[in-house]
Amino acid sequence: MSNPAAVAKLIVQQAVDCGVELVASLPDNWMASVIREFDADERFRHLSVNREESAVGLCSGAFLSGTGSLAVMGASGLMTLIYAITKINYTYEIPLTILATLRGAPGDKAKFHVSNGLYFLPALDAISLTYKVIDSSEKIPEIKSIYDHSRTVSRPTVAIFTRDVLRGDA
Repeated sequence: MSNPAAVAKLIVQQAVDCGVELVASLPDNWMASVIREFDADERFRHLSVNREESAVGLCSGAFLSGTGSLAVMGASGLMTLIYAITKINYTYEIPLTILATLRGAPGDKAKFHVSNGLYFLPALDAISLTYKVIDSSEKIPEIKSIYDHSRTVSRPTVAIFTRDVLRGDA
């Protein structure tokens, strides 16, 4: 049975468990329930941003001030961040955890995301960006391990969600 709201609550609880206080997000229809949940939860300062680089800047600055943070965006948005991540986060060893979508994969009915299916994961591999694909609800607790790993290695990490997980179907 589909229940995106229940999945969103599980994801938000992981953020609480990580000590996250600030969430920067960009609009994304697959992440809509997650974004709404962060926005409604008073434990977080949720900031809607208009560019992915703004999310990187906010979350990187939050880390430097001792504040836990997450960035939430779609796959296309993450693809635009290769330079920002390698320049800011890799160079200055600033941890950053991003929650993103796995667009263009089997099951995605949007033809205009085919390129993401072809290049998204290979692009992340090319810059050695650590990620985990969250393809079942049982894997949602791995958000904490990917967040903690970011802090251990002082580099960005990504938790990538499939459509079925975000819909509550996996």
